Amino acid sequence: MFTWYFGLAVWTVAADVTAGAATLTLLASFVRIREYQVGVIIKKFSPGRPLPEGRIVAVSGEAGYQARTLGPGLHFPFWPWQYRIEKHAMTVIEQGHIGLVIANDGDAMPVDRVLAKVVDSDHFQDAEKFLRAGGQKGRQSSVLTAGFYRINPALFRIIRDVPITKIDSDKIGIVTVLHGAPMPTGQMAAKATAGHDNFQNPEAFIRAGGCRGLQEQIILAGNYNLNPWFCEVEAAPLFEVPIGHVGVVVSFVGDDMREISGDQFTHGNIVRRGGKGVWDEPLYPGKQPLNTRIMKIELVPTTNIVLNWATARTEAHKLDEKLSTTTVRSVDGFTFNLDVSQIINIGATKAPWVISRVGSVRNLVNQVLEPIVGNYFRNSAQNFTVLDFFTNRSERQRDARVHINDAIREYDVQSVDTLIGDITPPHELMATVTARKIAEEQEKAFQTEEKTQRSRQELERQKALADKQKELVNSEQDVRVAEMHAKAAVEQANGESFAVARKAEGGAMARRRIGEAEAEVVAIRGRNEGESILAVGTARAEAYRQGVDAMGGNYALLQIFSALAKRTSASRPTCWYPETPVAARATACWPWCCATSC
Repeated sequence: MFTWYFGLAVWTVAADVTAGAATLTLLASFVRIREYQVGVIIKKFSPGRPLPEGRIVAVSGEAGYQARTLGPGLHFPFWPWQYRIEKHAMTVIEQGHIGLVIANDGDAMPVDRVLAKVVDSDHFQDAEKFLRAGGQKGRQSSVLTAGFYRINPALFRIIRDVPITKIDSDKIGIVTVLHGAPMPTGQMAAKATAGHDNFQNPEAFIRAGGCRGLQEQIILAGNYNLNPWFCEVEAAPLFEVPIGHVGVVVSFVGDDMREISGDQFTHGNIVRRGGKGVWDEPLYPGKQPLNTRIMKIELVPTTNIVLNWATARTEAHKLDEKLSTTTVRSVDGFTFNLDVSQIINIGATKAPWVISRVGSVRNLVNQVLEPIVGNYFRNSAQNFTVLDFFTNRSERQRDARVHINDAIREYDVQSVDTLIGDITPPHELMATVTARKIAEEQEKAFQTEEKTQRSRQELERQKALADKQKELVNSEQDVRVAEMHAKAAVEQANGESFAVARKAEGGAMARRRIGEAEAEVVAIRGRNEGESILAVGTARAEAYRQGVDAMGGNYALLQIFSALAKRTSASRPTCWYPETPVAARATACWPWCCATSC
C-alpha cells in the first residue's frame, strides 16, 4: 500500500516538473522586439544544411546568422535550443550626416570596381533581398540619408558620423571621382555626364560612362549627400573679375574646336567658348563659377595702364616693377638718364588675342613694350645733342608717341600717350651750363639794377619837379583866376551895355510905335471926324435943300430962330449935385432948380 502511494506521488511530481519545464520552454520560445530595436536571428544548428563556403549570413535556413531580422512585436516560436536572438538598437542617421555602408557578405566584387553595385534592398533593410539580388560585399555605392533604419548588423556595418558635403554660397565644389571608367588618353579631366544628380547617384554616373579622375563638371552652392568613397570634393572660391578688367580663359580641356583667329594670326589658338585653347569671348567683371583646375584665367586691365621707365617710381599694378630709368647717348657723346611714362590701353574684345600672343600682360610689358620703348629712345637720342633733347622735349615726346603707337599696334595694343619725365644730363655739362646760366642771370641782374637806379634817379627828378610844379600850378591858377575875373568883368560890362542899348532901343521903338499908333489913331479920328462932318454937312445941306424945297424962304427964318435958341440954352448953367466936383459947382445950379429956370 505504501509502495503504491509512493509511486503515485513520484509520478505526480514528475508530471508537474515536466509540465513546468514544458511551460518554461514554451514561454522561452516567444521573443519580444521593442519598437526601437531590431532582432538578429542566430540559428544554432540546421541538420543537413550547412552554410555555403565564404558566406556568413544565411538566406535559406542554414545555421548561423540569418539574413532575416525581427521587427517590433512578439515573435513565436524561436526555441532556445535552436535559436538565439540578439537585440540591437535601430540605426539612426542624424541630420546633417550620411551613413556609409559596408556589406560583410555578398557576391565578390569585380576587380575593376572599388564600390559595390547598387541593388534594391529597401535602403539595406532587407538583407535577404540584398543577398538574393546579387548584392556585393565591401563598400557600397549608396549611402543612408538622415533617418531611422532597421538594418541587420550581422550583414552591414554602418559608419554613421559622416557629415554631408556643404558648398558655401561664395564657393564651388571641384570634384574628383574615385570610381568609374578609365580616363581617356591625353585628357586631364573627364567630360561631364548627365543623370547622376550632381554625383549623388554613383551607379547612374557609372552606367552613363563617367570616368574617374578630375571632373570638368563642378557643383554649386548647396548641401549634397556625396559618398566620400566615390568622390572627393575640393571647395574653391568663385573667381572674381574686378571692375576695370576682363578675364581671358585659357582652357586645358574641351573639344578640339576649329581655330577661329584666321591665317594671318599665327601666335596662338583662339577658339569658341567651351573649346580647348584661348576663348575668344572674355569674362566680364563679376564672380564666375569656374573650375580653375582645368583652366587658367588671365586678368587683363581694360582701363589705361601707366608704365614707368623710372627706377624710383612704380604703379600699384606692379607691372612696371622691373622697368628702370633708360640710359641713352647723345650725338655729342654725352650719356644721360631719361625717365619715360608710357600709357597703353587693351580693349576688352582684343584681350584674348593679346594673351594668345604673349601669354600675360606682364609678358607684354617685359617682352614687347620694354624693348620697343627703350630702343626707340636709345636710337633717337643719337640724333640730337643733350641740350637740344633737353630744350626741345615736347618735340621729342611727340615723335616718340607717333613711333611707339605704330610699333605696338600690331600687338593689338593701343598707345594712349608717351611722356618724357626727368632728364638727367651729365654733371660736367650741367656745371658748364649752370655757370653760363648764372653769368647770364647775373648780367640780367646788373641790367635790372642799372635800370632800377635810372628809374630811381628819374623818380627823384620827377619828385623835385613835382615840388616846383606845385608852385607853378598855384601861379598858373592865380593867373587863370585873374583872367577869369577880367573876362567876367568884361562880359558883365558888355552885358550891361548891351542891356542898356537894348533897353534904349526898346524904349525908342516903343515910343515910336506909340507915336505911330497915336498918329494913326489921330489920322483915323480925323478922317472919321472929317467924314462925319462931311456926312453931317451933306445931311444938313440935303435937309436944308429939302427944307427949302418944302418951305421956300420961310425955311431960312426957321433956321435962324433955331440957332438963337441953341445959343440961349448953351449959356444956361448946369445943375450940380453933392458929388459934383467943387470946381464945377460955380457954374452949376442946385438940383432943385434944375426943374425950373435958376
